[in-house]
Amino acid sequence: MPATVAKRILSQTDPKTRKMINQLLAYPDDSAGSIMTTEYIDLKKDMTVEQAFDRIRAIGIDSETIYTCYVIDRSRHLLGIVTVKDLLLNSKTCVLSDIMDENIIYANTLDDKEEVAGQFEKYDLMALPVVDKENRLVGIVTVDDAIDVIQEEATEDIEKMAAILPSNRTYFRTGVFSTFKARIPWLLLLMISATFTGAIISNFEEKLTVLPALIAFIPMLMDTGNSGSQSSVTIIRGISLGDIEFRDIFKVIWKEVRVALLCSTALALVNFVKMILVDYLMLHSFDPGKQIAEIAVVCLTLFFTVIVAKIVGCTLPILAKKVGFDPAVMASPFITTIVDAISLFIYFNIAISILGI
Repeated sequence: MPATVAKRILSQTDPKTRKMINQLLAYPDDSAGSIMTTEYIDLKKDMTVEQAFDRIRAIGIDSETIYTCYVIDRSRHLLGIVTVKDLLLNSKTCVLSDIMDENIIYANTLDDKEEVAGQFEKYDLMALPVVDKENRLVGIVTVDDAIDVIQEEATEDIEKMAAILPSNRTYFRTGVFSTFKARIPWLLLLMISATFTGAIISNFEEKLTVLPALIAFIPMLMDTGNSGSQSSVTIIRGISLGDIEFRDIFKVIWKEVRVALLCSTALALVNFVKMILVDYLMLHSFDPGKQIAEIAVVCLTLFFTVIVAKIVGCTLPILAKKVGFDPAVMASPFITTIVDAISLFIYFNIAISILGI
């Protein structure tokens, strides 16, 4: 809000509400503190079940949730959790310290909100307590807030993977110029990066004039770079769910290499049959004296390109996460550009070696 409006609103609030607002505004935008609510039910460990119900009736109407209650001491340190079910199934004289669950899953105010949202998915929580550095209860994050975070992060990752700068607005609320500003930076970067693929083609231009039939297969070979995008998207998803860490990089590479060997072999065999039946017998697009050698060049390039693409696609997101970048940035457009250049380099060098051009 504009400063004058914010000042006017704060001046009309009571001291307790003003303190709560200022407390929430002090936390970083991507932290658990920024999405927590201070409207929760806190109970003392020496309360009886009857006293607990009296307090729930007194403050429950203003609380975000009443099913899960939090047991604290006089200094507001979080001691345990008790649910309404626990209260209902025990006698009125039972003390909370005897029935509370001390095995607590909680978050710190400065924890990343995406990691906090992941706790809801991992443990099927309805609410998560948030404590400060001294383990004092300061708020809770509810499941509806966690869902909002998950949706925001998923949208942000999708936009980054599509080479678009993230936006907090919906599609129809985003103006044409704002959409342009979100898309043009990556498009410019990808256009400039294509200089490398152009330089490779220019460097082998004389070789291509000797055997122009090879040119027809360049788009197909460059499209196999999508195999790297398949790996990158899978790895990025694994990283976001916490299933893949940097220490797993060699396990990931070993698995992707085995997958790549199967994929590349299948593609090379199918392409061999296709080139014999279509390109050679039907279209006659080969030099009659070199058709087998040309087919070998294309199939071998396809085989090695898929392997390289999958290795690049699985390692770049993990390395990006390690150095502090968002792994989603290393998705489809960026990896495809790298693999395009590598596939052309492999293609032309195999052609030179086998065909002697």
